[in-house]
Amino acid sequence: MLRIFLALAAGSLFGAGLMLSGMTDTAKVQGFLDIFGNWDPTLAFVMGGALLPMALAWRLTEGRKPAAGGSFPSPPSAELDRRLVLGSVLFGIGWGLVGLCPGPAMASLSYNSWQGALFLAAMACGMLAAPRVSRHLDRGAANA
Repeated sequence: MLRIFLALAAGSLFGAGLMLSGMTDTAKVQGFLDIFGNWDPTLAFVMGGALLPMALAWRLTEGRKPAAGGSFPSPPSAELDRRLVLGSVLFGIGWGLVGLCPGPAMASLSYNSWQGALFLAAMACGMLAAPRVSRHLDRGAANA
């Protein structure tokens, strides 16, 4: 029960932070991506505000166990492979076209009417298709 409560509290805090920082506003996100037009640098500060505490958290959790049980995830691999590049490109295309990524998409469901729900449905379809597409690409690479 504690684990569910902590997840709910963390998710609520994350969503509130996204709303407060304006990252659920698609125009603000697309303004950050418009580097040759009317560029809006505020997303860089939000990213920095997330990356710095996370880097500190990776250092502080080494050798520790979570208070609510389980284990902390291991740090991500530094390997730059085809799957990472392809996934990043697809994520970036979707982010640039719509101005939302998974976290803000969930947070915007409360006010973004049918457009947010449509984006979330499309994102879910992509997540469900990704393992199948990945296996297909891996088979093609192995045969090449």
